[in-house]
Amino acid sequence: MADVYGVAVTPTETVLTAGTARTVLQLVAASNHRVKLYKWAVSFDGTSTTAEPVFVYVVRQTSAGTMTALTCQQKVPTSETIQTTARYAATAEPTVDSPAQIIEAHEVHPQTGLVILYADAEAIRVAGGARIGIICVAPAGVNCIASMDFEE
Repeated sequence: MADVYGVAVTPTETVLTAGTARTVLQLVAASNHRVKLYKWAVSFDGTSTTAEPVFVYVVRQTSAGTMTALTCQQKVPTSETIQTTARYAATAEPTVDSPAQIIEAHEVHPQTGLVILYADAEAIRVAGGARIGIICVAPAGVNCIASMDFEE
């Protein structure tokens, strides 16, 4: 890790269809270049106070699926170039090997959001060439934005 800090933020809302799992954001580590995920966040634009929560998963993914490319930005500009890439709003879902690949699972009210910040020792390590994604499953239609903060 060389203290190059980056962030991937969805530039538009991702539409979640009721009952359908959708990867809202995926981080892709460059080949032979590890990444440390130290913060991630999701937020929703729901309006019903009685709505059921959205299931939010952080998972290791083994394929790209079909998504829109996203350019990661540096949090503190340096002369180095960020090697990590990102993708958002899957139209064909990436593969998750098995339930063992689920790193975290949360229920989040669709009028709110969730921010997870890790201590350095607890940050999620992403191996070179590997992928990590945020998947949301909403019981009712709602829109989502997401972000991932990382260190290369």
